Amino acid sequence: MDYIFSVVGTALTIPSLLAILVGTVFGLIFGILPGLGSVLAISIALPFTFTMDIMSSISLMLAIYCSSVYGGSLSAILINTPGTPQSATTMFDGYPMTLQGKADLAIGWATGASLFGGLFSVSILMFAAPQLAKFALKFGPEETFALICLALTCIAGVSGGSILKGLLSGVIGLFLAVIGTDSMSGSSRFDYGIFELAAGVELIPVLVGVFALTEVFWRLGEKIPKTPMNELKGGFRLAPFKEWALRWRTLIKSSIIGSLVGILPGTGAATASFISYSEAKRSGRFRENIGKGEPEGIIASEASNNAVTGGALVPTLALGIPGDPVTAVMMSALIIQGIQPGVRLFADHGPLMHSVFFALIICNIFMFFSGVFAARFVIKILKIPETLLLNMVLILSLLGAFSVSGRLFDLIIVLIAGLGGFILRMANVPLAPVVIGLVLGPIFEESLRQGLIINDGNITKFFSFNHPIALILIFTTLAIILKITYKELFDSLKNKESK
Repeated sequence: MDYIFSVVGTALTIPSLLAILVGTVFGLIFGILPGLGSVLAISIALPFTFTMDIMSSISLMLAIYCSSVYGGSLSAILINTPGTPQSATTMFDGYPMTLQGKADLAIGWATGASLFGGLFSVSILMFAAPQLAKFALKFGPEETFALICLALTCIAGVSGGSILKGLLSGVIGLFLAVIGTDSMSGSSRFDYGIFELAAGVELIPVLVGVFALTEVFWRLGEKIPKTPMNELKGGFRLAPFKEWALRWRTLIKSSIIGSLVGILPGTGAATASFISYSEAKRSGRFRENIGKGEPEGIIASEASNNAVTGGALVPTLALGIPGDPVTAVMMSALIIQGIQPGVRLFADHGPLMHSVFFALIICNIFMFFSGVFAARFVIKILKIPETLLLNMVLILSLLGAFSVSGRLFDLIIVLIAGLGGFILRMANVPLAPVVIGLVLGPIFEESLRQGLIINDGNITKFFSFNHPIALILIFTTLAIILKITYKELFDSLKNKESK
């Protein structure tokens, strides 16, 4: 009992709580503003930890991490522009709810799901970190390749009724992912002699261009319905418990997916949200309405991407392997404080780590209430005259894209992506698969090529009984593809008969 009081007392010191409060507000702002995000927020805050005590510095990092991941959902819901890549799928149902005058309810769904996913992942981190870290070590290139194949099936779920157009959009994203220097051979690919393309096409400029600028161009052409101002519900509203009870399976399933994907080094929250959204589209109770303003889509996205926060800390703390770029920065903060992540961490610093777990619970609670408070002000964005709002979105988007790397060339990418997205949208080609392809493309290529090298170019060995996890994942992928194909053929025959 004394040990528990000691652990809780370490996490509840005044400096630690102040660090959580400041980190929550700071992370929320960086999450809301398109193009900034968790890595930039933590990188900016990192120098300030040098003079802080160890518990306060870790609490600050954790609070920024949790709130920045959540913050991206607010801009995704309100202005159809995800503040962070992991909130892209939140936009698919969140923004349609805003157009229906239910922005406050959409924010309530996102905030509640984020809290549940975050707390769920903390419980995973507390009770299963060593065991799950060992399981993650079983994921070689073959298993990662199979997992990404499964994730790519979510393209069908966001294709808006046209699988062919969705696949075309996904291929565009995969093509953008291979531009630049080959990480294995060092040769240049598809740079067309443009020096700046040697580093590849960054995700943030494309994301900002495809969604933010496309939305600006689309609104200028008055191609979307305007939401009557008197129908907008200001502030924050949670749905009744019975509505949550109808979607509890998706809530739990998405939290599990996010926690497990977070444990796998190099995957990240964006991958988790796409996989979870795809699964909700496949098996959710209200799957037919997902993509049209269905809360189940918001739950799938937000529960999973916030569950990654705890999951990604498993390999970071237990193995010293960063689960994603954010935890790589956080790991450096631990090392600066004289704490070496790895297999000896829990043995050498057990009480501190348990205090960290408790601090992460507090971070998620602070994140929830900061979302409740911020929603009352962020919702007022919708009251701004549309001309001014579009200018604000344009300026913030360009500023956010530029701030990531400080390259003027990224602004050119934003403009090209915006024009390209506008053209695709005019042709009724879905934009989401472009981002899916660009996010998953590098991991897909790297795991495929590594696996081929290990297996002497024989791809069939990927799915042998020597790799049971990969075998299960690929069979699941095939089952989903067959189901989608059958549904397409069935719907096509049904339409012909009706004519």
